[in-house]
Amino acid sequence: MAYCTQADIEEQLSQAELIQLTDDAGSGSVDATAVARAIADADDEINSYLQERYTVPLSPVPGLVRKLSVDLAIYNLYSRRDIDAPVRTQRYEADVKLLKSLAKGEASLGVEPPPAEVHDEGIQKSQPESDRIFTRKKGDKAGSLDNF
Repeated sequence: MAYCTQADIEEQLSQAELIQLTDDAGSGSVDATAVARAIADADDEINSYLQERYTVPLSPVPGLVRKLSVDLAIYNLYSRRDIDAPVRTQRYEADVKLLKSLAKGEASLGVEPPPAEVHDEGIQKSQPESDRIFTRKKGDKAGSLDNF
């Protein structure tokens, strides 16, 4: 599931702009495949940051993520034509900064990330102690193999 749609992008760009950015064949119409690729690339970039803190893909899609997807997809469309668009570049840089903050937990999407499995003074354990193959008995010296 994509975080934004072509219709979302069309709210930001005129039809003429979108044709200019996508019409490789010279057909005079928007190439929906090029738009879909720009959206997929944007969503992959978003997920690459958010996967550090959230389960991705996000569903339902928070409004902020939809906005980020639109901005990044438009930036990708401009980039495929190698068009220098300072406003789009500034938005892209601000969006990446925000994604980094979201990944670190400095900003919030308004949804809770999944809880981490934390035990014993914040140390994460992947297996319960009962599943251990080797354990140290009380009174054993660390590193001692005398009991084997």
